[in-house]
Amino acid sequence: MLQALLFTLALAAAQAAPAPMRARLSPVPVDATTQAAITGLGAVTATLGGTTLTIEGTYKGLQTAATTVKVFQSPQRGLRGPLVGQFAVAGGATSGSFSGTVTLTRDQAAAFANGLLYVQLQSEKAPDGNLWGWLMAAKGRR
Repeated sequence: MLQALLFTLALAAAQAAPAPMRARLSPVPVDATTQAAITGLGAVTATLGGTTLTIEGTYKGLQTAATTVKVFQSPQRGLRGPLVGQFAVAGGATSGSFSGTVTLTRDQAAAFANGLLYVQLQSEKAPDGNLWGWLMAAKGRR
């Protein structure tokens, strides 16, 4: 009986956790002054455990070394929003991978579940953003 209860609780917890989200990273909007510095592409996977958001990703084709990954909360997909958290990119290269965690509030965790968080990768010559992408559920999972 205890095993059945533990199994039921574990199943309920697994079902309550938001599904992993993914993002394709592409260049942020550019203008004449930033065009030469903003290039590349990448991909991100994000999972939420409690209020800890774990982010893993890859990138390539940057003009200068990656420096920081920032997470923002948007009022709706496609609009910029306030900073939620950030972490440094180890190794600082023009291609590679990154991973890190950001602690979310309950409201930010709800925003994650609703696809309202986005990731932005900064680089040396694009400190205001090089690549970005909105975290969304994989097709068929929402």
